[in-house]
Amino acid sequence: MRGMLLFAAGLMVGAAVQVPLAQSSNVVMMNHVGINVPNIPEAITYYTQKMGYREAFRASNPQGQPTLVYLYISRNTFLELGQANAERPTGFTHYGLHVENINNAVAMFRQHGVTVSDVNKSASTNAMLANITDPYMGRIELAELTPDSLHRKALDAWKP
Repeated sequence: MRGMLLFAAGLMVGAAVQVPLAQSSNVVMMNHVGINVPNIPEAITYYTQKMGYREAFRASNPQGQPTLVYLYISRNTFLELGQANAERPTGFTHYGLHVENINNAVAMFRQHGVTVSDVNKSASTNAMLANITDPYMGRIELAELTPDSLHRKALDAWKP
């Protein structure tokens, strides 16, 4: 019985601490994982046919070749495919956090001593973005999904 009470107390304390931290950073959830692949069309075929993911949206270069493709893993979670090249090697590149207010999130992370880039609007997706430099794994992308962002449109268009 004592073990059950300690377990329940631990859950309540954890929830009480977690909620204010999440609210102060405006983090809604983990939104995506980014990887660079040597051939985006081949990767799309693999992930759609073998893994059952569906394409959510894409950005293409002036020649019509995809440079960025988001695949639904679930309604709120995506796999971001980027084109690998000499400056962008194949493999994991980052994970993205959906935040409610990117300016507040950047300020809060900076107050905690985190290195965060300035906010900019993505030319290819219209999302407001900033990047955290994480000393252990590289880059964490913060994304505010504005109403005109491709991310928000994909979330709103989700059909199971």
